[in-house]
Amino acid sequence: MPELKSMSKDELLANYDKYLKEYNNYKEMKLNLDMSRGKPGSKQLDLSNGLLEGIDDYHSINNIDVRNYGVLDGLPETKKIFSDLLNVPEKNIIIGGNSALNLIYDTFARLLLFGTLGNTPWSKLQKVKILCTVPGYDRHFAMCEEFGLEMIPVPLNEDGPDMDMVEKLSLEDDAVKGIICVPLYSNPTGTVYSDEVIERLAKMKTAAPDYRIFLDNAYAIHHIYKKNKLANIFELAEKYKNEDRIYMYFSTSKVTFPGSGIAMIAASQKNIEEIKKRMSIQTIGHNKINQLSFVKFFKNADNIMSHMEKQAAILKPKFDIVIETLEKEFGENKLCTWTKPDGGYFITLYTLDGCAKEVVKLAKEAGVIMTGAGSTYPYNNNPKDNCVRIAPSYPYMEELKTAMEVISSCIKLASIKKELKML
Repeated sequence: MPELKSMSKDELLANYDKYLKEYNNYKEMKLNLDMSRGKPGSKQLDLSNGLLEGIDDYHSINNIDVRNYGVLDGLPETKKIFSDLLNVPEKNIIIGGNSALNLIYDTFARLLLFGTLGNTPWSKLQKVKILCTVPGYDRHFAMCEEFGLEMIPVPLNEDGPDMDMVEKLSLEDDAVKGIICVPLYSNPTGTVYSDEVIERLAKMKTAAPDYRIFLDNAYAIHHIYKKNKLANIFELAEKYKNEDRIYMYFSTSKVTFPGSGIAMIAASQKNIEEIKKRMSIQTIGHNKINQLSFVKFFKNADNIMSHMEKQAAILKPKFDIVIETLEKEFGENKLCTWTKPDGGYFITLYTLDGCAKEVVKLAKEAGVIMTGAGSTYPYNNNPKDNCVRIAPSYPYMEELKTAMEVISSCIKLASIKKELKML
């Protein structure tokens, strides 16, 4: 397809009719393809079926009976595996339930109700602001909005958030209490934060003494094309005497089964003790049987990484389909651009300004369900209306090929429609 700017009105109309016929053919197929979330596909889930066989010995190390009460912060051997995976000391880890999002939610609730390390509870302040990288994770934004935290969008560059902006906002306003982000294979762009960005986050000066960095490290081991590694923010924060600034979250929800994954939070020793104090009132403890089953199935971090290589072998062909389709359909024109992540679960598509909502709407009407076009921005407000999140993991290969054909058709229709309105 030639560039739109080079077409006359008659040519644009002819192409619009052509792609409308193509699109209507897809509508007649009565498709029902779900690409709205980054859900593991069935073949990925099959890799963990051994977890369903159960365990024949219910005793953890130190003769802990996992069927009973106790061990508030998680089994020692579970902590050991996470420590080896993420290079965080075991003493700085708390094992939670199945969801890292739940742990983030709890962290916000504690900060609002009780404050942290002697600082004023956020709920007693006139205003609390959180920096949010954009495009970003819709569930982070929904959580901040529910708690009444004012979200300030910060552009996400190729190496991470715009640190000049982050540093300026964090230093000039003590109502800015932190930043929430996904540092490795960011949702939805696949961005990997550079060593420089991680160090600047660790060392920057902030107006708020209780400033916190909420690192949702959801894709820490979800490599596909290349194994990237983050600089160790805990070591850097300790170097600059900001060790209490960091909360890091991780879970196995996309490693094994989303419904029965294991989540964790890592933080400084002061933060860990404070969290455990609150947890001791909130809960008697999380699912230790699940934790022990996980340990017996994987045994060590090396086996988990081997498991993730099998996951990557399943995901890579799906990501290839998305990238190859976009390159074939749009490599010779400027109708859209897209990210090419090394890992994670998403590809971000940038349409012409003003076209993203139309693309998602057309796709839905043709039976391809995608995440809302504005959802990757706080308050569902993408000023340019140009960002679409593509989640390739859940559909079967043939379904994904069809879905990408439909999406390509929608991009062409929406782009030509916009150009016609401008004439």
